[in-house]
This record gives sequence, C-alpha cells and structure tokens, in this order.
Amino acid sequence: MSQPIRKVVIAGGGTAGWMTAAWFAKTLKSDVEEIILVESDDIPTVGVGEATTPYIQVYNQVLGIDEAAFLKFTGGTYKLGIEFEGWGREDNRYFHPFGAFGRDFGALPFHAAWLRHALDNPSDSLEAYNLQAVAARAGKFMPPAGANSPLAEITYAYHFDASLYARFLRQMSEAGGVTRIEGKIETVLTDDRGFITGLKLNGGRQIDGDLFIDCTGFRSLLLGEALGVGFEDWSHWLPCDRAYAVPTVTTAPPPPFTRSIAHSAGWQWRIPLQHRNGNGIVFSSAFMDEATAVSHLMSSLSEPALAEPRRIAFTTGRRKKFWHNNCVAIGLASGFLEPLESTSIMLIQNGIARLQYLFPDRAFETADIEAYNADMTREYEEVRDFLILHYHVGQRQDSDFWRYCQTMPIPETLAARIALFESRGRIPPERGEQFRTGNWLAVMWGQGLRPRQADPLALSIAHADLSRALSDMRQVIAACGDRMPPHDAFIQHYCRGPVA
Repeated sequence: MSQPIRKVVIAGGGTAGWMTAAWFAKTLKSDVEEIILVESDDIPTVGVGEATTPYIQVYNQVLGIDEAAFLKFTGGTYKLGIEFEGWGREDNRYFHPFGAFGRDFGALPFHAAWLRHALDNPSDSLEAYNLQAVAARAGKFMPPAGANSPLAEITYAYHFDASLYARFLRQMSEAGGVTRIEGKIETVLTDDRGFITGLKLNGGRQIDGDLFIDCTGFRSLLLGEALGVGFEDWSHWLPCDRAYAVPTVTTAPPPPFTRSIAHSAGWQWRIPLQHRNGNGIVFSSAFMDEATAVSHLMSSLSEPALAEPRRIAFTTGRRKKFWHNNCVAIGLASGFLEPLESTSIMLIQNGIARLQYLFPDRAFETADIEAYNADMTREYEEVRDFLILHYHVGQRQDSDFWRYCQTMPIPETLAARIALFESRGRIPPERGEQFRTGNWLAVMWGQGLRPRQADPLALSIAHADLSRALSDMRQVIAACGDRMPPHDAFIQHYCRGPVA
C-alpha cells in the first residue's frame, strides 16, 4: 500500500531553493501536506544564473508567470545568444545563437548542404542563416509573431538579477503555501538506514520531513556531507576553478546577448540588465593568480563598478549520485558546470522537472532513484562535453593554459563527436539533448573546426540550385531582422522596471 510523501523539506534558498519551492507549490499542492524551506539570511548565496537558456520559458509558463511583470521585477532583458570573442583564436569572434539555422533540403539537414557550400565559399557567414544572430548583431528584438516566417519561430531567453529572481519566486512560493523557516542547519539527523529524518537548527529547533531537497550550494550539506555521496571531479577537463564578479553601472542600451571574452587563462562575461551590467572573470588558478585576475577584470570594465569584486571558488564536476535514499540535490549541491553557456538554471529546472516525474512515496523505490540518477548523469555529461569543446578546439598558442586545453585528453564521447564532424561534417541526430544540432554547429564552426569533405549526399544538389536556395534564405532572414524593433525600445514599451 502506497505511503504518500506528506512533508517536503527544502534546505537552502537562493535560485535553486526558491525555484524548487515555487514549482512544487504549483504542481504538488494537492499531493503533499506541507512544503517547508529552511534558509538563513546570514548565509550568502552564490547568485548563479544571471543569463539563461530558452528552456526557462517552459518553467515560467508552468508557473503562470507573467513575462512583463517578471522582467520588470528582476531588471531583466532579452537574450538571443552569446557572442564569443577571442575563442579559438585571439582575433576570432563568432556568435552562438538560439534557434535553428536555415531550413533543411528535404531529408538532408541544412548544415550538410551549407557546409558543402561553405567549404568552397569560406567567406559565407553562418550567422546570416539564423534570425537570432542577425537580430542580435543589429540590437533588435521582438517575441514570435505571425506564421510561416522566421519571425514566428524567434527563440530567446533572459538576462536578469538572480537575487531578485529568487525574491520574485519566494513571493510566489509563500503565496502558494510554502512555509519559510529562518535558521541555520546545525545537524542533519539520520536513521540507521542512512535516511534523513530531520534537520536540527540553531536554537534547538528541529524540522522533520519525508523528502529532503538539498539546495545548500557548493557545500552540499545534506547529500554530500551528511549522506557521504562523493564528488566526481572534472577539473582535468575544465580547469577553471575561480571567478570574480562585479556589477557596473549601465550607460548604454542593453544588447540582446551575453558576451564571453577569452583571456590568457579563461574568460570574462558581460551580462546586460536594465539597471546594471553583470561582469566577471573566470580563470584557472593553476595558470593565473588571483591578484592578476582581479586586476585584469577591473582594468577591463568600461563603466564604474558598483561594488567590490566578489570571489567564487569552485570545482567543476558532479555528485556521484543526485538522489540517494530520501535526499535529492538540486543546483550547486548536485554539481557545478561553469557558466560559459548559461546552463546553471537549466540544470536546476530539469532536476526539478525530473523529480516531479519520478516523485516518490515513502517507499523510495530503487528503480525511480536509479532512473533519476541516470538521466541527470547523462545531462551533466552532455553539457560537460559541450563546454570542453570551447576550450579544446582552437589554435590559440599565447599561453600555457590554451596549450594545455588543446592537448589534454578529452572524454571519448566528445572525441567521437569531433571525429564525426571532421570526417564529413556530420552532427549526431538529436535524442533529447539540451544542446542541439544548431548549437553544436555554431560552436564547432565558430571555434574553427572544419570537415575534411562535404557529406556525400549534399553533392547531388546542383551548385546553382544550392546557391539560389541559400541566397533566398539569407534575404528572408535579413528582411525579418529589418522588421524587428530595437531591443531597448521593446523593453521601454513592454517591461521597463524601476531604476535601481
């Protein structure tokens, strides 16, 4: 006989904790008796996730979040992709946009036909076949509109203030019945089976529960420390282990994209919000000392800083299990993949959604737990491989860091992807991956990876027909871009928030 979960306890707030609380308040309100979130105002959050991927729209839609209200509250702007500067080569610049490129040639995918053309016409820009890239370069934005047009398929995400997003979700959660308890967790109580029975807080209070969600950040207080689930270190593939973040004033209209600027031992980010800009440097402490990194960051700012740089130390990798007994880790407590492709919130969101799909009763069936762990492991490894691609493929020889990244052994899964592309420009068909054909194409081509020959099936297309079709695609996308309003004008009209 089933024994339903009556009480869910979320340990930790921040983005992960309040995303979990808001989702469960909405989707489980008739299935559990109580949802409690424990956090302490004295423990700062990392504040990850100022830039996102398009999957966040699914999360917001499930919760019924009004887009304009959410962007006003968080100082949000729109994101059409990421501009990479200095990646692959010091003088290189390319755009990784959201959405698909071009259109397929019958059963032949677009990239197969375009690569045949591009190998003979290397000056042809891949970006010209993606509306998000064209619009971003021109500083344009609009939501999808119309039909039978690239304008109907505009794909976008957001930039926002992560702390304000957590506050926004806290308000939704508490309105939906979540109880917030202020306090520091001093002891995690377990039984002789290794199941968590409760959390002992400062002052002697005790919070009992059936299912515990660990959102305690890098410390992983429940899953890692209390239950002893180990950590799989990926720093030999992703050697960056430090970051400094600093906000600056905003003095110009915000562009609808994130910037990622490579330097001699890592990279810098620039994220435009309505009320400020987010800036940061990510680097490997094995190749650059912290003082040099801070100096590099501060000297590269184009506007006055609003605070002192905030240090973040991390190790890239994941917990060996994401769910153990009656504890599931969400967010940084489950693992960390640096913010190069803005995947932090996506991984939080997918962890929450999978948990809902496999939501347990108090029997905590092994099959459910193993299915969750397998799915999350696969996703973390796919994102890991995509990030390694940025570092490994390129020709930069200006530092020991880049020489290490280009010569280091890489996972077999990524090596197989690279070999397949180098052979005939093939990209494995999508099977539920978070990064899809267009994503891999943009980064592989942008980093300088080139196939030795075209896909044989593309050779049957007559040169004139191929050139004409590609020209038509470029013209249609350019015309659509011309119709879009400036990004800043759209924000002013639709979702301008109060000036902070």
